[in-house]
Amino acid sequence: MHNPQLNKHGELQHLLTLDGLPKAIIQRILDTAASFVSVSDREVKKVPLMRGKSVFNLFFENSTRTRTTFEIASKRLSADVINLNISASSTAKGESLLDTIDNLSAMHADMFVVRHAQSGAPYLIAKHLTETGQDHVHVVNAGDGRHAHPTQGLLDMYTIRHYKKDFSNLTVAIVGDILHSRVARSDIHGLTTLGVPEVRAIGPRTLLPGGLEQMGVRVFTDMNEGLKGVDVIIMLRLQNERMSGALLPSAQEYFKSYGLTPERLALAKPDAIVMHPGPMNRGVEIDSAVADGAQAVILPQVTFGIAVRMAVMSMLAAA
Repeated sequence: MHNPQLNKHGELQHLLTLDGLPKAIIQRILDTAASFVSVSDREVKKVPLMRGKSVFNLFFENSTRTRTTFEIASKRLSADVINLNISASSTAKGESLLDTIDNLSAMHADMFVVRHAQSGAPYLIAKHLTETGQDHVHVVNAGDGRHAHPTQGLLDMYTIRHYKKDFSNLTVAIVGDILHSRVARSDIHGLTTLGVPEVRAIGPRTLLPGGLEQMGVRVFTDMNEGLKGVDVIIMLRLQNERMSGALLPSAQEYFKSYGLTPERLALAKPDAIVMHPGPMNRGVEIDSAVADGAQAVILPQVTFGIAVRMAVMSMLAAA
């Protein structure tokens, strides 16, 4: 069965999901990202690897953080970046998604960075490009519906590797609204592929999807129980915009049961790190004392995110 993300030489052609992405490719992305981070970890290098290439940011769904980091990553690679506010443009006038893609391809696009509210939209675009002989154009999934957010998953893997060096003896807990989280899915695929022996999902039953056990995840509805002895805690925000109906009594009730407080953090290993894909809801899923505390690596995640996106785009451009 051919992996639609790889070309016939087994190189990365598109980045659509971490599900089924070979371990060797994930490791190569992380190694490439490391080469872009300066020794101080504060800066990301500027390199001419994509000079003369055009990257189109197609955000059919709002995003500030992800779009900005992709834009910075493209510019650090010396690419030309075109940001399109799609919701206000052609598709609002009734043009189909694939017509939009064909028109942009005709403008000599080399790469599409796509965020879409519909799961599977980036796949559809990648398939269409192959079928219409436009194989030279690459697609990066910047988040599709509840399905996947592979670059966030990769930057989370990079962050864990940076602080913990090795995946083979870790316990990682993902906490919160896993049902609506494309980040959680990408993290689970990344962690299991890289050989993390124990991945835990912690949350209220209403926010835990079925099938987690089949993905090799241990499920906890009790936060205190789930955090015991973990090395890494990945907090998720409540995706209120994707919830239909009341899945939770209130933000305060949620914080009481599932908010990460200093007391709860103390149940994890003393050197545990705390991660969050952002934006954070302080006082809902995380206490400010933890978010701003010594164990939080939330801001370094953002820096690493630029390097990881550079790694993905430069590998695609080289394929």
